[in-house]
Amino acid sequence: MLELTRRFVAPHRVEVWEAFRTQLVIGRREGYRIWDLDGHELLDLHLNGGTFNLGHRNPELVRALIDATSELDIGNHHFASPARAELAQQLARLTPGELTYSVFCASGAEAIDVAIKTARHATGRRKLVGLAAGFHGRTGLAGAVGEDTAARYFLSESQDALAVPFGDLDAIETQLRREDVAAVIIETVPATYGFPVVPDGYLQGLRALCDRHGSLYIADEVQTGLGRSGSLWAVEPHGVAPDVLVTGKGLSGGLYPIAAAVISSGNAGWLHEYGWGHVSTFGGSELGCRVASKVLEITTRPAVQANVAQLISSFQSGLASLRQRQEYLTEVRQTGLIIGLRVDHADGAVYMQQELYKLGVWAIASGFDQSVLQFKPGLLMDARTAGEVLDRLEQALGRAKDVNRPVPRRHRAAADSRR
Repeated sequence: MLELTRRFVAPHRVEVWEAFRTQLVIGRREGYRIWDLDGHELLDLHLNGGTFNLGHRNPELVRALIDATSELDIGNHHFASPARAELAQQLARLTPGELTYSVFCASGAEAIDVAIKTARHATGRRKLVGLAAGFHGRTGLAGAVGEDTAARYFLSESQDALAVPFGDLDAIETQLRREDVAAVIIETVPATYGFPVVPDGYLQGLRALCDRHGSLYIADEVQTGLGRSGSLWAVEPHGVAPDVLVTGKGLSGGLYPIAAAVISSGNAGWLHEYGWGHVSTFGGSELGCRVASKVLEITTRPAVQANVAQLISSFQSGLASLRQRQEYLTEVRQTGLIIGLRVDHADGAVYMQQELYKLGVWAIASGFDQSVLQFKPGLLMDARTAGEVLDRLEQALGRAKDVNRPVPRRHRAAADSRR
C-alpha cells in the first residue's frame, strides 16, 4: 500500500511519515481505536482534527447513512431538498445570534471561501485580517489568509490578506481603522498553532472592533465546534456571536463529507440576489445532510454533554497532576477537550508523537509549533480509556525528555525559494 501510494498518490507524504517514524496505513477502525494493516492498535487522540468526535464508524451514524441510502443519493444542488432544509433549520436553531442561512459545501476550506465571499459582498471591501499562525484550509481564498506558505508555493498569495498575532487586539485595530477590511477570520482556538487558550476579553474586543469599523467577524469552528470546547460552539462561553460561523469535519461524522457556512440574516444579501453565486455539486449532499443531522442530535443529548463535562474534569485534574510529576511537560493548554501540551523542547511534540505511537496512542505535533502536541479526546470516550490514555502519556513524557535529534520538514526547501 505504501508503494502504491508513493507511485500514484502522494510520494512526499510517504517520505515524510517515514522520516517522522510514524508511518500509518489504517485498516480496521472502531470507536476511538484504530489498527494499522499489521495489526498495531492505536488509541486515536488525533481524530483527524475532530472529524471523529463521535468515534470511528459510530453505529448510530452508520445506521443513519444506510437508512438514507434506501431512499436518497447526493441529490441535485440546484433544487430544494428536505434533507438540506431540515439540516439548515437545525443549524439556525443551534448557532448563536442571528445566524440563519446555511450554504453547504464539501469541505471546511470551501465553506471558508464562501464566508469570505459573503463578507466581501456584504461590505463592498476586499481586505481580510487573519492570524499569522492561522490555518483555514488550502483552497484559493482560505489558503491565502493566515499562514500562507502553501499559497505562496503555488503563487496564490494575496495582497489583500493581512496577518496579525494571536491575542493582539491592538494589531487588529490598526488594520481595521483603515475602514477597508471586509472581515476578520479567526479559528476560535487556533489548532495548527497549538491550541493557545483564548485570552479574557479577546473575542469580545474583536466583536466590538468589527462593529465599530464595519467589518464582519468570521468564526472558523471547523475543528473547535460541535461540543469539543464543552459548549456546542467554542465562541459561546465568550458571549459573542459571529457574522458567519463555519463548521465542518465532525459535522460529517467521519462518514460523508459535509461542511457549512452559517450566515447571519443581515449579511446574506447575495442569497436573495444571486442564487447561483456559489454552487457545489457535492455540497449539501442529501446523504451527508442526514448524517450531519444525526451528528447534531447525538452531540446535543444531555447524556453526551454530561460525559463531555466529566471528561473535561478528568483530563484537567489528570494533566495537572502529570505536570507536577513530569517537568518536561511545561504547559497544559485546555479549552474543554481541545488540549495542547507544550513540552520543553522546540521539536519535543514530534518526539512525543513518536513515543506515543510506539505505546499505542496516535496524537500529532502542531504544524506551526512543534513544541506543542495536539491532544484531542473524543466526546464519547469512557473513563477507563481516558485513564489508559493518561498512563501512556506519562510513559511517553518519560521517554521523550532525553530525546534530541533533527526532525524532518513537511515541505522541501524548494518551497521557500518562491517567496
